[in-house]
Amino acid sequence: MSIKTFTGLALTTALLSTQVHAKTEVEWWHAMGGALGQKVNEIAADFNASQSEYEIKPVYKGSYAETMTSAIAAFRAKEQPAIVQVFEVGTATMMGAKQAIYPVYELMEDTKEPFDTDDYLAAVTGYYTTNDGEMLSMPFNSSTPVMYYNKDMFKKAGINAAPKTWKEMESVSRKLMESGAQCGFTTTWQSWTQIENFGARNNIAVANNNNGFGGVDTQFEFNATPFVKHIEQMGEWSKAGIFKYGGRQSDGMPLFYTQECGMTMGSSAGLAGIQENMKGIDVGVAQLPYDDTLIEKPQNTIIGGASLWVLRGHSDEEYKGVAKFFSYLSSPEVQADWHQFTGYLPITKDAYELTKQQGFYQSNPGTDTAVVQMTSTTPTVNSKGIRFGNFLQTRDIINEELEAVWAGKASAKTALNNAVRRGDEQLRRFERTQK
Repeated sequence: MSIKTFTGLALTTALLSTQVHAKTEVEWWHAMGGALGQKVNEIAADFNASQSEYEIKPVYKGSYAETMTSAIAAFRAKEQPAIVQVFEVGTATMMGAKQAIYPVYELMEDTKEPFDTDDYLAAVTGYYTTNDGEMLSMPFNSSTPVMYYNKDMFKKAGINAAPKTWKEMESVSRKLMESGAQCGFTTTWQSWTQIENFGARNNIAVANNNNGFGGVDTQFEFNATPFVKHIEQMGEWSKAGIFKYGGRQSDGMPLFYTQECGMTMGSSAGLAGIQENMKGIDVGVAQLPYDDTLIEKPQNTIIGGASLWVLRGHSDEEYKGVAKFFSYLSSPEVQADWHQFTGYLPITKDAYELTKQQGFYQSNPGTDTAVVQMTSTTPTVNSKGIRFGNFLQTRDIINEELEAVWAGKASAKTALNNAVRRGDEQLRRFERTQK
């Protein structure tokens, strides 16, 4: 045999060997930028290094809305990823795309991957399950609103504990202002905190049809008396300076960062940002207030964040890789690390227990508040979550109408009636796409 022939055979053998051992690639589109994006890359790299069959390839696609829009366009072009991260308000839209999604419970069953929904926190998974409790997508970054309060300002005002009820919110706010604070409290994500979670916390429906879980022929009900009274009271507090509105989404956080307001309501995943912006200031974490005229013991809050959806159109081998990755992602060690690094909720009971055993909550007081708030009661129909089509647009409508109340341009009743009417129009638009 000539050297040339031998070299050719050796090269062919090497190439065949490489092909035999090549990993099956699984593309994952996500919306995690900055430090969170780096953490996503780290999780994927660790999974890839843990086995030799599959390679998860994370791809950052921009904001939540951009990521979801890109995935829909890619599916139409038959270039969709196997996994896409979708924010919670996109759940109904994803459910409506029955031909495009591969439900997680079916995936795990088809690939014979061990899977038990009882391992996951019910208050988290409830948002992403069918009425029969079947999990449609894999929870990933789940947060819930909590109340942050400035302990230094509380001490100056002679306040010993964070308020638990909305009545106490007023009295505590007045004490803060008497001691020099410019306002008592602010809030972020006002639809999420003051409408959606006000309903969940006080066990009141935001809409009929099991808050949209029962089907797409849903109508909003957040113009009912309890909501009107709450927004009316906040409007009065806005006039008195007790409540100060700082803008949509997280735009109100600087009012808390700069110590204008002694309290704020925001995502449990916002703690890292607070610690970064308020170095040297003692900040506490408390549960979201409830209305004790409506309920004696408050219900759980509902989640925000996103979950991972599996899209159709890929090979059986890729789906085996997705299932293996989901098992890895749900492992106590990975979930505990993600929870501790980001402030998002642990999605499994074992990850919560591991975090406790590691002493994280003891070393970082308040970091377990969100988990306790979510798990201290069994979710009801009104606190399981919400599922509305076109809800991103409806949240913008709610923002507009609430801003009119804070500005003194509309009554709470008028604003919420308008928001329900306009929101119902969005529901009907979505309903038409499902026929």
